[in-house]
Amino acid sequence: MRLVGRARDIVTPRSGGLPIACAEDSFEASLRPDRMIVTIEAKPVRPALSRLVGERGGGGLRQVLDEVMPEERRNATPLYLVLDDISGASLVAGWAWSQWDPNWLANARAVMKDFDLEKAFRSREGVCIGFAPGSSAFDPGRDRSGTPAPDLRHPDDPEGWHAFTIQNDVGMRRARRIDVWLDKAIVIDTAFQDSATTPAGGRAVVHEYRVRVTADPESFRVLSIEAEPRVLPHAECPSAAANLSRLLDSPLPVLREKVLAELRGTAGCTHLNDALRALADVPVLVNHLRNVGTVNL
Repeated sequence: MRLVGRARDIVTPRSGGLPIACAEDSFEASLRPDRMIVTIEAKPVRPALSRLVGERGGGGLRQVLDEVMPEERRNATPLYLVLDDISGASLVAGWAWSQWDPNWLANARAVMKDFDLEKAFRSREGVCIGFAPGSSAFDPGRDRSGTPAPDLRHPDDPEGWHAFTIQNDVGMRRARRIDVWLDKAIVIDTAFQDSATTPAGGRAVVHEYRVRVTADPESFRVLSIEAEPRVLPHAECPSAAANLSRLLDSPLPVLREKVLAELRGTAGCTHLNDALRALADVPVLVNHLRNVGTVNL
């Protein structure tokens, strides 16, 4: 598995000109089928990143990341955001094969001879609301084909996304945006999408959420929050949005811990939780707005 992660913080000028880049990072990594990291390098270079080699994508990787590169999380760098996403993105990535190979599960078993795929699948029971006991997720006959979707990039806004990788064959992409502006409150509009290439061209989507939040401009406490489930694989998945009120009045900087405490297991959705945890970085984006004089407020 080859992973390419790119992220940037930009401010849109009031003039409507090119965005002002405040920070930008990227990484490339190769992973074994069991998600163990074989190689990983960042640009700009971070020598400490080599210590992630040998670690496996999963919840434990985030703890190792915090131990190895605590300053990246503390400074809410774009690199930290995409490294934090390795666990979730690498877990979903195998779904891309379902679009190209009708025997993808059987072939996955053959590749991972020392890895019990069925046991791993069963072990996910209770990990999120989509895998609650008795969920339709455990129905082997369930349609897992995804939903066709157009390109995220808008032709009238070429700077709206950074450069995407070219995926002509089997490929998965997690695209994430966090848009922030200042009104009487901090206004946040964030969304993410997990999609795969298809043999016919275009992409199929397996996860897509949009989340809207307002926060106090001084204390950064959450004033309102709502999630709009758009594309999800199981009938039970959208129910996670009903529990977001548990985050009200929480300061944005503590959301990484708060989400894991309040929305763990069947109280939350793994992918929605990833989007919510990333809101801990919003105060840094607000500082970009306040520090750049000609901004679109």
